[in-house]
Amino acid sequence: MTSTSGNSGISQAFKQVGGEVDYYGLMQQIHRFRLIPLACALVFTTSYGWAQTAASPTAPSRKPATESAISEGELFYETLLGEITTRTGDPGAGYALILDAARRSGSAQLYQRAADIALQSRSGEYALAAAKAWKEDQPQSRDANRYVLQILIALNQVSETTEPLQQFLRQTPLPNRVGVLTAIPQMYARVSDKAAAAKVVQEAISTELSSPSLSSAGWITVGRMQLAAGNKTAAMDALTKAHAADASNDGQARLALDLMEEGNKDAEPFVTRFLQQPNASEIRMLYARVLLGQSRFAEAVEQLTRTTQEKPDLAEAWLLLASLQAQNQQLVQAEQSLSRFLELAQNTSEPLSNARVLEQAYLLGAQIAEKRGDVPAAQEWLKRIDNAEDSFSVQRMRASLLARQGRMPEARVLLRNIPERNAEAQRMKLLAEAQLLKDNQLYEEAYKIQADLLKQNPEDNDLAYEQAMLAEKAGKLDVMESLLRGIIQRQPDYHHAYNALGYSLADRGIKLQEAKRLILKALEFAPDDPFISDSLAWVEFRLGNKAEAQRLLKAAFEKKPDAEIAAHWGEVLWSQGDTEKAKSVWREGLRLNPDNTTLKETLKRLGVSL
Repeated sequence: MTSTSGNSGISQAFKQVGGEVDYYGLMQQIHRFRLIPLACALVFTTSYGWAQTAASPTAPSRKPATESAISEGELFYETLLGEITTRTGDPGAGYALILDAARRSGSAQLYQRAADIALQSRSGEYALAAAKAWKEDQPQSRDANRYVLQILIALNQVSETTEPLQQFLRQTPLPNRVGVLTAIPQMYARVSDKAAAAKVVQEAISTELSSPSLSSAGWITVGRMQLAAGNKTAAMDALTKAHAADASNDGQARLALDLMEEGNKDAEPFVTRFLQQPNASEIRMLYARVLLGQSRFAEAVEQLTRTTQEKPDLAEAWLLLASLQAQNQQLVQAEQSLSRFLELAQNTSEPLSNARVLEQAYLLGAQIAEKRGDVPAAQEWLKRIDNAEDSFSVQRMRASLLARQGRMPEARVLLRNIPERNAEAQRMKLLAEAQLLKDNQLYEEAYKIQADLLKQNPEDNDLAYEQAMLAEKAGKLDVMESLLRGIIQRQPDYHHAYNALGYSLADRGIKLQEAKRLILKALEFAPDDPFISDSLAWVEFRLGNKAEAQRLLKAAFEKKPDAEIAAHWGEVLWSQGDTEKAKSVWREGLRLNPDNTTLKETLKRLGVSL
């Protein structure tokens, strides 16, 4: 990559450098004179482009003082001329004038102004030349060094940043150095060669890594740089060293959580050990979110419940807990948690009380009411949302309520009339309509809509997966199998496809060994997913391994109480002669979802009346 490849990121990078500079502070004490001669001189000024007029990026530093002396009047003249030239459309000439004035006067403000002119014109190399000239003139200037460092990073010249980064740290007061270390990964976030950046940073902060007060923060920085580079082993090693240096640093818990999200199980003990410390509620919240992402629902609920106990005024925890409770059909508890969230949101100035979050809360209230079959209450929740007509989620919820009342044509018209701002909005509308039809068991019509979407996006594996699920519901098993095998071929780590195909084969009692291999492959990618464990249990049951199936289903249901898992677990218990336990499990499944098709069909097939 060429050295100018980072120019487009220069402006963004310098948002991190500092605030506006008083470019004219130097001139406030200079007499304002020669304006008429200056105006005359400007008439004869010729504009040139950057390549012709600007100082060379590798131009030498300022001349010795005897050759570069400049009077106040000359400084004022040259500076003002540079400013006017810049503002009248020739930044290259303006840059050259300002940089020359900076070199001759030794003014930090003019060096900075020259660099800023180049930055505003996306001329990274010229900005770097000005910053380097400034630093050479004033080697101990924190601002000059900071400009050099940030421009080098923005230009992807990572290998040259070691010394500027070391100086940046040396010049930072010791009490503030932890904060600087913490910010380093963000400073390098946009570089293209993440591995080179990780190597440079570790070398640059070697002194901090051996300091008792800074070692933990330093190793966390190294870990984050290595994780960004995709080196999970090195990141894990850095995490271990950070923990050894200071187990109370919440940065190591956050790094461990990020490693968990990348599938590293070895990082989890670092989180759980940190949670034993006081004031760990924020980390507990983040841990709950990671558990949710891993489909570890019961554990997520446990962590959120503990968070609300430890910090009962943390509104976000109550909202997330309410959402999980609603998913688990714990509707009374969900309403209580939601009520607590709203109470806290009304009495805080924190961002949680903003309209977007309140909309999510009101939608959750509507969903809870819908689950209870109380359509009027759900509609009242929706009325509390400001600008509801502009919210896709609200319109989708209204369509669901219409369908529940047997007004499916109106529901579909409502969705189709939602304005389309772009192609993605159109896609979302069609997906919402397909889901609405699927929820109401109109599988053939949903299949047709999904098929049209897939024709427009034949390589979209998520669309293909949903189409496969609808094909199965519509009785098109050959289409389903073909779609799922196509997904696996295109994206070998798409674990949902392995699971769905394996389960379908097991449910039909065919190709059971292949079904088991497919499901085990899915578990390699998502070992904690209770629904994949349910699939494995079902194939074990079909293979005659009832005890193993019963064990797997019990564990899966404990992780995620779900009506379909209950249907399978109950059938396994029933086949083992434990009819009372089976009925108890099925009753719990009906409580969770009385409309679950698998559960209802299981009871009908076995002739069970509850």
